[in-house]
Amino acid sequence: MTDIICISPIDGSEVARRSSALPALIEATLKDARVAQKIWAKIPLAERAVKLTAFVDAMLAMNQDVVPELAQQMGRPVKWGGEFRGFEERARHMIKIAPEALSPIVPELKVGLTRYIEKTPVGVVLVVAPWNYPYLTAVNSVVPALMAGNAVILKAAAQTILVGERFAKAMLAADLPKGLFTNLVLTHDDTSRLLSSGKIDHCNFTGSVTGGRAIEKSASGTFTTLGLELGGKDPAYVRADANFDHAVENLVDGAFFNSGQCCCGIERIYVHESLYDRFVDAFVALVKTYTLGNPLDETTTLGPMATVKGAELVRTQIQDAIAKGAKAHIDASLFPQDKGVGTYVMPQVLTNVDHSMSVMMEENFGPVVGIMKVKDDTEATRLMNDSPYGLTAAIWTQDEAAAASIGREIEAGTVFMNRCDYLDPALAWTGVKDTGRGVSLSEIGYDMLTRAKSYHLRTI
Repeated sequence: MTDIICISPIDGSEVARRSSALPALIEATLKDARVAQKIWAKIPLAERAVKLTAFVDAMLAMNQDVVPELAQQMGRPVKWGGEFRGFEERARHMIKIAPEALSPIVPELKVGLTRYIEKTPVGVVLVVAPWNYPYLTAVNSVVPALMAGNAVILKAAAQTILVGERFAKAMLAADLPKGLFTNLVLTHDDTSRLLSSGKIDHCNFTGSVTGGRAIEKSASGTFTTLGLELGGKDPAYVRADANFDHAVENLVDGAFFNSGQCCCGIERIYVHESLYDRFVDAFVALVKTYTLGNPLDETTTLGPMATVKGAELVRTQIQDAIAKGAKAHIDASLFPQDKGVGTYVMPQVLTNVDHSMSVMMEENFGPVVGIMKVKDDTEATRLMNDSPYGLTAAIWTQDEAAAASIGREIEAGTVFMNRCDYLDPALAWTGVKDTGRGVSLSEIGYDMLTRAKSYHLRTI
């Protein structure tokens, strides 16, 4: 047994301590999940929808407590109100589309034959959630997995360990069959052993590339299917015809919201040469208006990073870029809360950057962004694709046809026009290259959580 401890980035105090699950509890959980899943799969879809709608309602009722609780665990300012607006949108959408998404596929009629393909549940689904958006990322898999007739085991991140308990409380309020949903406190080794056991049918993991490789290695040989959302280095391109003020405002938010700790946050920006100087000036001016401080303070717009390790990575990337000739535009005197150590990291904007610098190539997951000048769409596209990652890319333009044309050349799971850092539950959430494999949300997301079963019935 190991203690899982959440240390607050606000002041280094202990927020919560939980003991990891003993082997006997893990085995009992798997056994109960199998039994519950068989029962749940026979319950009509409409009844499952009622239960899961009750779960969503129960979760939303906790929002007032969850917002400061999240601030204490991972540092997001209470000013921004938590995650439940997106949580609700995603959950209710996946519940709504389930009847159509899970309906049988019926090919053309053949005399004397009844033929169809059922989408049957995979069985037991393990959801390994991250700390940066612990409710939003978990709900992407938890609700559709249950709607599809599966049982779910949730492993919350150590940094947001209380999130799993919130899920469990809301599931209890929804009166699901015993054992259908379980929040388990697991170490990395526990998770690895669980996957290696072959007793998990599908695993959805959101986290780092290194973590994804560990998940893949643990599941190797078991034929457990995987959904992996891993690293990102999401780019934005501001074309000459962009709505200037809109682009500046939204890209500052896209780069610095949640202290840059967003899966699809903007980490590099390419600006057409005709707008470049003006864009940098306006961008920097807006960044200077941020207030770095205690996330429990309503005036704070930029909280601490979740961990000291993450903060040190950001500082190292900035120092490396400056040593190689980058220009830092934000003066440290504006953000005295950043002492150069610890979790409080001031926002930084870098120019004179290039792809020889780690800040433009390696995920930083923090409040820093590099801005480069480009001459045309071709150069912008080449630079956007010069990355080992491919989650999202954002194009800022008044020309939708141009955005679609450029988008076809971009190596990313989602292409945005005039927005960024948003997940539409009606669209497939996916990535390419080292960003991972698989799909969540949308009708396609249900295909990851079901198996095809064909019926070929001949009348004699």
